[in-house]
Amino acid sequence: MTITTENPRNGVDTATLFATLDAVKGQPEIAKFQFRATNTWLGGTHSRSSFSGFHGAMQEMEHKHVTDVDADHPAVLVGQDEAPTPAEHLLHAIAACLTAGIANIASVRGVQLSQVSSTVEGNIDLLGILGLSDGGVRNGYQQIKVTLRAIVEQSRRRSAVYDALTQPTPVVIDVVTG
Repeated sequence: MTITTENPRNGVDTATLFATLDAVKGQPEIAKFQFRATNTWLGGTHSRSSFSGFHGAMQEMEHKHVTDVDADHPAVLVGQDEAPTPAEHLLHAIAACLTAGIANIASVRGVQLSQVSSTVEGNIDLLGILGLSDGGVRNGYQQIKVTLRAIVEQSRRRSAVYDALTQPTPVVIDVVTG
């Protein structure tokens, strides 16, 4: 995001936000984005994902810098505990998406935020992941609970991560060999 105002409320450039909304209204095809990650196995349950480029606004784009994010499992789950688990990264994703939405909505409404914090908890029963269930226990989270003070409902309704977690999202896995 390019900040064009001298004192953006909550760090959000609302003029650019409204210009983006107007641009998408006038040319809806620019709203289609594809985000990508490249993952490399480092050993055991430890891997690293890199985020650098994405497709958006009808063009290939690059982030300001490449971001590497590691994932691992704790020792109790046969990992080396070098980083949060992939499931914990999902908790970060929903918290970050909701927080960004709150900052945007508050800024548009003229509300100056002093602090936004949340607690996210996810309950998983390992019987599903370990294949020790007769099919009655799912592999993923049984429930994710987000606790925010004075949550802004519109942030939840506009959250891409909340939508992906609460609505069926098709996942396609292409296996490429060689």
